This record gives sequence, C-alpha cells and structure tokens, in this order.
Amino acid sequence: MNATSLPATADTRRDAADLRADRAFRWLVSAAGVLVLVSLISAALSMLWGGRQAFSRFGLEFFWRDAWNPVLQDFGALVPIYGTLVTALIAMVIAVPISFGIAMFLTEIAPKWLRTPVGAAIELLAGIPSIIYGMWGLFVLVPFLAEHVYPWVDDNLGGIPGIGAVFSGPPLGLGMGTAGLVLAIMVIPFISSVMREVFLTVPGQLKESAYALGSTKTEVVWDVVLPYTRSAVIGGIFLGLGRALGETMAVTFVLGNAHRLTVSLLEPGNSIAATIANEFAEADSPMYLSSLIALGFVLFMVTFVVLTIARLMLRQLKKREGN
Repeated sequence: MNATSLPATADTRRDAADLRADRAFRWLVSAAGVLVLVSLISAALSMLWGGRQAFSRFGLEFFWRDAWNPVLQDFGALVPIYGTLVTALIAMVIAVPISFGIAMFLTEIAPKWLRTPVGAAIELLAGIPSIIYGMWGLFVLVPFLAEHVYPWVDDNLGGIPGIGAVFSGPPLGLGMGTAGLVLAIMVIPFISSVMREVFLTVPGQLKESAYALGSTKTEVVWDVVLPYTRSAVIGGIFLGLGRALGETMAVTFVLGNAHRLTVSLLEPGNSIAATIANEFAEADSPMYLSSLIALGFVLFMVTFVVLTIARLMLRQLKKREGN
C-alpha cells in the first residue's frame, strides 16, 4: 500500500506544482498586458493634465486656432496639426508603392544571391537614427531640391488652375514637401520589411497553381499574393504611418519651422513634434509650456485616431474574408 501511494503522492505534488507555475505565468503575462494599458492611459492623462491651462483658456478652439504668439500668450494647434498630417500623407503616398515594389522584388523577382544583401541594406536603413536623416536632408537634399527641382516645379506646375497653389512658392528647399520626402525615405524600410515578411507567408502551392493555370507573374501578385496578405499589408502601412506622424528630429531639420498656414508644399511649415522640439526649452511662461504639452496630447490623440481607424479597417477586411 505504501509503495502504491508514493507514486501517487509524487504525481499529485507534481500536478500541484505545475498548476501553481501555470497560474503564476498567467498572472505574469496578464500583468505585462495591463502594464501596457496603464502606461498608455497614464501618458495621455499626464499630458492632458499638463495642458490643462491651455485647454481651460482656449477650450476646444485650441484645436482649430491658427494663432501661435508667445508674446501675447495666444496659442492654437491648427498649423502644427495641418503640417503633421500633410507631411505624413506625402510620405505615405511616396513610400507605399516603393515599399510594395521592394517587397515584391525581394520575394518574387530577385535572384537568391541578391535577396540577402538587399534585405540587409533595408534593415540597415531602418536602423539609422532619425537625426542622421534630418542632417542628410538639410545638407544634401535641401540644396539639391532648391537648385534643381523646386524651380522647375514652380515654373511648370505652379500655374495650373486649381492645383497651382500647391506647387508654387519660393524655391527655398525647406518646406512640407521636403519633410514629406525625408519621412518617406525613413518609413520605406519599415513598410517594405513588413510586406516582405508577409509575402513570404503565402503558401507556395497557391502561386504554383496559378502559374500552372497560365497566370503571369503580375497576375499572381495581384490575384493571389495581395488577396492572401491584404490585412497584414494594410497593418504594415499603418505602422509606417504611425512612425511618420510622430517623427521629430528629421522633420525639424527640413520643415522650415514657420508657424503659418499655407497650402504650398514648397513653403516652410511646422508640425506638432517639430514645434515641441524647437520651443520647449524657450517656454518662459506657464501658459506657453502648457500649450506645448497640450500639443503633445493632440499628437497622441491624432496617432490614436489613425491607429484606431486602421484597426477598424482590418476588422472589416477580416469580416469580408470570412475570418
């Protein structure tokens, strides 16, 4: 009887230990998940509390006022919000098709001996600090655009009825167009890396079946690869958009930091992150400092809204796909 009870007791102890370990692991990972939510909410509330003076004085008008006068203590977030959205939009218009082309080249077209060095180059570009992109943009890209590109844009596109105002202005090199271009170069490695990894998950049997039916490489890409990876591709695009919305140093170098509302992509503008980076050390009054912190809260909300829209889009796509 004793010999029979000993293994049973050992098994019982082992089961109890496994149960305690599983319970501890569950609490540990749950705490990690809760920590993310607590950090997110704490950051938002701290910025909201820091900007309470600005919101108390200007109210909701703070979001659409274009004034920014530290001397008169008159502040508004419209110009930085506009500059942030415009530069991010320019970046995505440029970056998404290029990233798609890079990912398709690496997964479908490039020979095997070329895929590794090109993939490593993309990863190296993703690891370059943003301030390096900003310095390169200021000392290399800005003079090139001011001398060779923007004069042609102003002369040939600035007079087109309806859209001429967007492409007209002094060829300074600094401006929202340049900032959007630098942002595009920054987010291309991120988006293309995500797309490449996603495209590699497509089962080879699907593509081989399409080729066997006589499909061309273009048809395989558009009719097989993209439908299979649509949700993940959109997620990668919005990941790059989130990076573009919050970028600071690269934009600060090339945006021009002029607090005025203009539709021209050739003229200097401003963004939320650039405004905070440039003026935080100069905030010599509580209202000035509160307005800058309020801008941080606005950037938080803009990013949150954009990513929420991305999640809703992905959910709708999954419903259409039957997932």
